[in-house]
Amino acid sequence: MIVALIDSGFGLLPTSACLRRLRPDLDLMLSMDPAGSPWGPKPSDWVIERVITTARRAVDRGADVVVLPCNTASVTALDHVRADLGDAVPVVGTVPAIKPAAAACESVAIWATAATTASRYQADLIAQFANGSEVVGVACHGLADAIDRGDRAGASAAIASAVERTPDDVQGVVLGCTHYPLVADTIAAQLPTGVRLFDSAEAVAQQTLRRIDALGRESTGSGRVEVFLSGARGILPAGARAFAAGRELLGTAPNPIG
Repeated sequence: MIVALIDSGFGLLPTSACLRRLRPDLDLMLSMDPAGSPWGPKPSDWVIERVITTARRAVDRGADVVVLPCNTASVTALDHVRADLGDAVPVVGTVPAIKPAAAACESVAIWATAATTASRYQADLIAQFANGSEVVGVACHGLADAIDRGDRAGASAAIASAVERTPDDVQGVVLGCTHYPLVADTIAAQLPTGVRLFDSAEAVAQQTLRRIDALGRESTGSGRVEVFLSGARGILPAGARAFAAGRELLGTAPNPIG
C-alpha cells in the first residue's frame, strides 16, 4: 500500500512521521515542489494545476491514497484533485485544528501564513468552529520559509515575532500551517507557560488510515520511503535533519541525505 503525501516543502513531514509511527509497514511517497515553493502566494489556478499534476504522477507511480498535508493545497485544490482522480483513489485533506482548540480553550490564536490568515477560508472556519471562544489570527511572517531552509535560528526569530503579536491571555495556539509542528518545541518554549498547542498532523494521519481500511484491500508494504522533488525522483533535503520528524524519515528514505 503506497500513500502519497504532497506539499510544496517540509509541511508534509509531521503527517508522514505520524504515519510512519502508526503503520511502519506502509510505503510513503513524499512529493515536494522546491521549484514552485512556496505555494501560498501563487494564483489559485496555478496551485490547482500544480497539485493535480503531482497527484496524477503519484497515482501513475502506484499510489493508492493521496494526502494533502498542506493548508494551501487543501483549501485551493482538494475538490479539484478528488474530481480528477475519481472515487477509486481516496484523497485526504487538511483542516486547521480550530474546532478542538475552541472546544478546550476560551481564547485561541491561529498562527498561519499571511495568505491563510487573510483568507476567507480561515474566516469561515472561525465562524463555524469558534464555539463562543475568542479567536484571533496571527500571521507568522517567514516562519514556513525558515523551516524549509532547515534554519532553526531563523524560525526562532519568526516565532519570537509571532509571540509578540499574540494576545497575552490566549489559552491555546492553533498551528495553522503544516510546517509549524516541526518547531513546536521552540514555539512552546517561547509562549507563556500553560498555553496549549493544537495541530492537525495526527488527525490527518488517522483519517488516512481510516480511508485505507475502507478500501478493504491488503494494506501492508515494505515500509519504503520515496522522495520526488518537483516531479523528479530525488532525495530528502538535508535540511530535514534539523527536525525530529525529518530525522525519523531520513532513516528510512533511500539515499536520504542531500
